[in-house]
Amino acid sequence: MLHIFVSLVVFTLGISAHAQSVADSATPIRNIKAADGFKVELLYSVPKPAQGSWVAMCHDDKGRIIVSDQFGGLYRFSPPAAGEMLKQSDIEAVPAKIRAANGLLWAAGALYVGVNDYERKFPSGLYRVTDSNGDDKLDKVEHLRELTARGDHGIHAILPGPKGTLYLITGNNTTPLKTQTSRVPMHWGEDHLLPRMPDGRGHNRDRLAPGGIIYKVSLDGKTWEIVSSGYRNIYDGGVNRDGELFAYDADMEYDFNTSWYRPTRINHVTSGSMYGWRNGTGKRPEFYPDTLPPVINIGPGSPTGVTFGYGAKFPAKYQDAMYILDWSWGKIHAVHLKPDGSSYTATKETFITGSPLPVTDVIIHPVDRAMYFTIGGRKVQSGLYRVTYTGKESTALVKHAPKQNKLTELRHKLEKFHGVQHKNAVTTAWPHLSHPDRFVRWAAMTAVMHQPVEQWRNRALGEKDPNKRVVALLGLCKVVGSDPKNRKPDAPADLAEVDRPTSNPIFKALSQVKWNQLDHQGKLTLVRTYQIALVRFGEPNSRAVAKIVGQLDPHFPAPDFEQNWLLCETLAYLQAPNTATKGIQLLNGAATQEEQIEYARSLRMLKQGWTMELRESYFNWFLKASNYRGGASFSKFIEFIRRDAETSLDAKSREQLKGLLAKKPKQKSPYEIMAQAMIGRNFVKEWKLKELSGVAKTKLKNRSFERGRKMFAAGGCFACHRFANEGGMTGPDLTGAGGRYSAHDLLEQIINPSKEINEQFVPVVVKMKNGDLITGVVVNMNGDRVTVNTDMFDPNQRVNINRPEVKSIEPSKVSPMPPGLLNLMREDEVMDLLAYILSGGDRNHSVFKK
Repeated sequence: MLHIFVSLVVFTLGISAHAQSVADSATPIRNIKAADGFKVELLYSVPKPAQGSWVAMCHDDKGRIIVSDQFGGLYRFSPPAAGEMLKQSDIEAVPAKIRAANGLLWAAGALYVGVNDYERKFPSGLYRVTDSNGDDKLDKVEHLRELTARGDHGIHAILPGPKGTLYLITGNNTTPLKTQTSRVPMHWGEDHLLPRMPDGRGHNRDRLAPGGIIYKVSLDGKTWEIVSSGYRNIYDGGVNRDGELFAYDADMEYDFNTSWYRPTRINHVTSGSMYGWRNGTGKRPEFYPDTLPPVINIGPGSPTGVTFGYGAKFPAKYQDAMYILDWSWGKIHAVHLKPDGSSYTATKETFITGSPLPVTDVIIHPVDRAMYFTIGGRKVQSGLYRVTYTGKESTALVKHAPKQNKLTELRHKLEKFHGVQHKNAVTTAWPHLSHPDRFVRWAAMTAVMHQPVEQWRNRALGEKDPNKRVVALLGLCKVVGSDPKNRKPDAPADLAEVDRPTSNPIFKALSQVKWNQLDHQGKLTLVRTYQIALVRFGEPNSRAVAKIVGQLDPHFPAPDFEQNWLLCETLAYLQAPNTATKGIQLLNGAATQEEQIEYARSLRMLKQGWTMELRESYFNWFLKASNYRGGASFSKFIEFIRRDAETSLDAKSREQLKGLLAKKPKQKSPYEIMAQAMIGRNFVKEWKLKELSGVAKTKLKNRSFERGRKMFAAGGCFACHRFANEGGMTGPDLTGAGGRYSAHDLLEQIINPSKEINEQFVPVVVKMKNGDLITGVVVNMNGDRVTVNTDMFDPNQRVNINRPEVKSIEPSKVSPMPPGLLNLMREDEVMDLLAYILSGGDRNHSVFKK
């Protein structure tokens, strides 16, 4: 709804009113905006033919900065004095014969280098570079360990670890290594109850669990441990003052507007954590009990460099911030972490933005205490920038004494049992299996899973506390079962094979759990554990299946989407007879296309319980869904769901539905779709800001959450805006709008959308030197090629242009968001909508009825 935008990935424009002159130099300062009180200097425009495009950066023990060319070597230089710029002669080529560094870390008098050479001119892996003879030249290269990687989802950043160690970050196209130890229980599997649909465009179809991995490595490169897994393409991370590790993971933009889309996000890398990346539709949503939630969802983007602001000559708030770089949107976010239980929550703000500003890495320099960042990557124009604070707030160094709350201490106590076997582990961890803190609960479950199963198997099967039992049985399924999709052909029979009979005690133990004795998380865990048991042990006999259906079916539909997601999928798999009726009811009543797609995906394999009326409703949904919009693979996923649904038809039903199946969808414009959502509504009035703002002062209490959500959908807001992990990406994420806007300000944004356009969501006009005009947004850059998306509702409508032929890029002065969106809503509906947005999707917010 607010500020509709145009693309999957964008280089933001900042607030400059000037057209950008396109030349062979780094982005000029006039096209870069920084937070109030901060100054950005362009120190150096990198000559591409001589020094390439810079992607990684660190400083050595003498304060010199070392950078890497993504497809070339290393360079070293000292930062220039205040007010000065670097010259090409100031940049020294490092003599070490090494190339394609994606990660750099100076530690223990040596440069550690993570090489990811997808041009295959140099072996990828972890290296150490030193001075062989004391002449201050880095010339000796040691290959500590080779890693196999493919493309740019490979070997990335290197971070300082606990004493005598470092962390190595790897993306999901890096082949997992054999390590001496693993804090992650190595029982990973795909664990898809219904067949996974691979990416419609073929991306990473052959990549299975565990996904991206973070390793802890000794400085001599000889001892390796898996710390965390389940990432897509983490590029960098940071360690905070309390010694806690965080990583910035990538999204899969092709998935946008599907239920399995996961935004770029900050993850707390706790011991043994697993963040649930699987390819195609298999990504685990954050509410699954066999994954962990992020600290904060950032949104669409391309994560690159990360650093904490410790030591910066910045105000205290910014010294404590975590800085994350987004290559495609041209932004540096300041993330403000806040302890929450044994983990953290966070808020973010835009710290620096520019157009184009393909930011790649960032450091805080220990001598001048300034921030330095680079732009570049994929052979685009590179540059080096410095950020300093020129405001009036104090920049005195923040003094910090590491501290832990009681829950963090408890989590750390449990984590000591990860990767080791200890006689006290089960006794210590067991009481915490149902802990309300998810990270404590995870640490307890992981501690138990690392112990010999004979010590705790019977205890899990007989546990009296239902919330503990379901967690213990989840761990037991993982340990004694194995997913056939991940099992190697020559693997020995495991305990799952021995336990294959239809009287499997895990199913019996699960069936004894009373639904109403479980809390919300326990209910999710019960159903998810059934799913994993069915995957890893196979379907039990018909009597056992009937018992499972009898246990779950009375609670479907449930009050919330999370439970319905799991219940619908599980009952459809078991061919429960009521699932078609209930599932179609949910499908037709769902407000967002994400919810609709999830129900449609679950129902596609269902063969029982259908009437012709239900079948017609289901296949008519596909005609409607053909006009939905999403990422580049969106239409292929809809096609896959329909294909499976048609395959599930019997011959008689196929014949009866022949006309409907042959019917071609009518393509509608996005504005027609938005209008259709308001069918049956009459024009109410042309609402004025002053009138609605006055009403909001007294009538924003006791509002309806459900009606507010309905109005958010009816107004077309979900089509463009991300809200509480649903919705589009062509406008700002509104989840945190309540913390940024008053009711008056929010109404003004809706009623007068062009008065102030969010700089991140401004379309641009590209003027070519030959006089042509191209309107849209820049969605990618590679060398001198610039790709522009020209249709805000079709991510595949793109034009490639040659950057040297571009004369200028100017911002549009008109918001693509149409005015008048509230004019078909009654006063009480506008208030419900306003309350819904301000609540951030929290049903328990004070604006709603209790």
